[in-house]
Amino acid sequence: MTTALPEDSWLHGLRPQPARVTAGEYEALSEDIARSIEIVDGYIIFCEAPTPDHQTAGRRLANLLERHARSAVTAGRYGCLTVNNDVDLRLRDIPLLNRRPDVILYRCLDRARGERLRAEHALLVVEIVSPGSETQDTTDKLGEYARAGIPHYWITRLDSEGVTSIERYALDHASMIYKHLGTFMKDEAGGPPEIANPIPITIAWDDLTF
Repeated sequence: MTTALPEDSWLHGLRPQPARVTAGEYEALSEDIARSIEIVDGYIIFCEAPTPDHQTAGRRLANLLERHARSAVTAGRYGCLTVNNDVDLRLRDIPLLNRRPDVILYRCLDRARGERLRAEHALLVVEIVSPGSETQDTTDKLGEYARAGIPHYWITRLDSEGVTSIERYALDHASMIYKHLGTFMKDEAGGPPEIANPIPITIAWDDLTF
């Protein structure tokens, strides 16, 4: 038995997207609109507004990565590196696949040529799991970032006091699938976790506390 919708239900106003968004159409959008959507296979996905805790965690993670990126560049082992929050990342042109990672470490772009941030520039993408993003972050984006060839992916989780865990994945180039390298937990015994790739990073949990 089915139940009819009330006549004033907003669901009556739903309409299918008339056509897939092209790269050119997306690039013509204002930043105000672009920052509120992602494009998956040409179809618009509306992004939920981040919570204050989500924004704080993203900023803290970006600061942590930026500090280590500067040290790596100064040591002369890497070229120019940049860290950013919530920026357009082009994974594919046709059909258009455009994500906005919570945090991303990438090789500097050629501003004089108007170079766009693409998967080949990215060294590490970080997504912060929120109640509505579990499937996207742990399944959809896990596959998309791997197929796009991004070498490293972190999935981070929060509680009311800050970042509590970081799941680390590295790309297996033969299969183009991420392999789970392990998960750092805030409450684990021992000193701050240290990693060597994509750059040397020490996970200072105090820096990720609200």
